Amino acid sequence: MENNKYFFVCCTCGEKIAGFGPWFAHQQQCPACGSKWVDVRYQNDPAGIQQLIADKNTRVESFFHYFDYLPLINRNNIITSGEGAIPVERWAFLEEFAQHYFGTNLTVLVYRNDLNGGTGTFKDVAAAMAASVLKEHGIREYCVASTGNIATAFAFYLAKAGISLSVFIPEDALKSNEAGVSCFGQRVYRIKGDYALAKKICAEFSKKYNIPMSGGNIDPARVEAKKTQVFEWLRQLGYIPDVYIQSLAGGTGPIAIDKALNDIRHLGLFTKDPRYILVQPSGCNPMTVAWEKAKATAYPDGWTQDFPIFNSPQTRIPTLANGNPQTYPILAPLVHKTNGEFITFDENLHVEVSRLVAYETGIKAGPAAAIAVGGFFQSLQQGLLQNGERVMINLGEGTDRAPDLLEEMIYTTIETDNVANCSPFHRETLRSKLYKPFLP
Repeated sequence: MENNKYFFVCCTCGEKIAGFGPWFAHQQQCPACGSKWVDVRYQNDPAGIQQLIADKNTRVESFFHYFDYLPLINRNNIITSGEGAIPVERWAFLEEFAQHYFGTNLTVLVYRNDLNGGTGTFKDVAAAMAASVLKEHGIREYCVASTGNIATAFAFYLAKAGISLSVFIPEDALKSNEAGVSCFGQRVYRIKGDYALAKKICAEFSKKYNIPMSGGNIDPARVEAKKTQVFEWLRQLGYIPDVYIQSLAGGTGPIAIDKALNDIRHLGLFTKDPRYILVQPSGCNPMTVAWEKAKATAYPDGWTQDFPIFNSPQTRIPTLANGNPQTYPILAPLVHKTNGEFITFDENLHVEVSRLVAYETGIKAGPAAAIAVGGFFQSLQQGLLQNGERVMINLGEGTDRAPDLLEEMIYTTIETDNVANCSPFHRETLRSKLYKPFLP
């Protein structure tokens, strides 16, 4: 297949690679140095992105609105369910909370990935891009290791493309995620161990049967898909937020945002990069632990390579259970240069966060999304948000694949067998109880 549209440049040695064809032929690694991290470059003038952002007449139906700046040659290979065409909302209740309790004036924005077509998560754009690329290159079987959400998204989109998928999930993965893979006729291997073991066995499976494996958080298909969120912010808002908050397992999101900003930096569409506040649950927070150690020792030589490994982490948020943070050496410099933070949020409060969000907005935030919103409250407590800042929260998922959380969100039920025990009530009386866990 002739490719005059894009190419890869190895981030380690600078080797030029002519796209996904030779990338797959070399087992998704640089033929010169073996690195798996590449930057995708395009022959098209990047100024064309500015035209797509400024176009207010075309209805954006998916992230493939930015097809000219995605690593796919033939539009006929697009696999999509409308992912990436999602709104940025403004949540006034969080603004009011920040002003009332912390005296901080903020604009609080939320990127509604729970509304993605497909499986309703932040992973849908990555899976749609991967399915399209695999279809274009005639790959009929694929494998991936996942804590949950990426597995379900890949299962859905690869099934649409007629591609067989083997998924390796850790033993603590949600049953609903397993069902979300199996129901599409894709293979599930529930590994008797943690996510690190699931990745190891998936890699061995890939090598044994010569079946391509997802490249993880730096996979070029994933990064290129997720970079389009930046274009959507500029299209919908006209600016880049001052602060970006996301719950964190591996961190493709920040990597992709940085990639997009670097691609369009010369166009003058924004004045500064956002500060990254990356939030980990208290049951699995190796990057936060590494970051706090680095700060306490004034970032000594080699600090980005110094991180703990949590074997079989015990967390209530299985989709964020990544105890071996291999992307920390990439993310840490990014957070450092933007004066950002890695922080921990008490995962035992994630149900309270989801209850509050549902009460105020009617939106059912999933477990990882609750950690992100919890990170907003934690950021206020730690004094990380400043007057006048525009804060973007990535709402990465809903509750569709977290039925247990939905049950935990029950808090207004009274059991009775007699009308004498029933009385009118005022919904407003619940408000103070819902906010109490987050007060200073």
